[in-house]
Amino acid sequence: MTREDFISQVEREQEALRGFLLALCCGNKSDADDLAQDTLVKAYLSSAGYQDKGRFRSWLFKIAHNTFLNHKASMRTMESIDETRTLVSNAAADAPFEHQDLFLALRTLPPKERSAITLFYLSGYSIKEIATITETSEDAVKKQLSRGRDKLREQLKIEN
Repeated sequence: MTREDFISQVEREQEALRGFLLALCCGNKSDADDLAQDTLVKAYLSSAGYQDKGRFRSWLFKIAHNTFLNHKASMRTMESIDETRTLVSNAAADAPFEHQDLFLALRTLPPKERSAITLFYLSGYSIKEIATITETSEDAVKKQLSRGRDKLREQLKIEN
């Protein structure tokens, strides 16, 4: 892949990448931007190995997902929405964000469940594609989705 091809592909997928990482980072724009930058650097450095067999977006999201998992230690998982509300003050830049409760609830999920939920519901990937991106089995993705939905339902107080 040439430098120009890489730049062209990134320009097409940049917004989707930022949206994916913003969801994984539960609305924290600063963390999402940092991860996006790390992802793009890693993608560029490994772009010579890109085989153009699949979608560039899937390849890029796989790198983003791995980058997120590598940084998850600094992104503490919260026990409840109330705990996250305590952490996120009303003066935070992201406080008026319209999906804040969802992002607060996503923050309570373990990273793998958060990734599966984000890829499936917010990015529209199939279970098979998610398994490829996250390098797990389809059964594992189904379990992560099920557990994640159950936890979100509980956190958001949604009835079946």
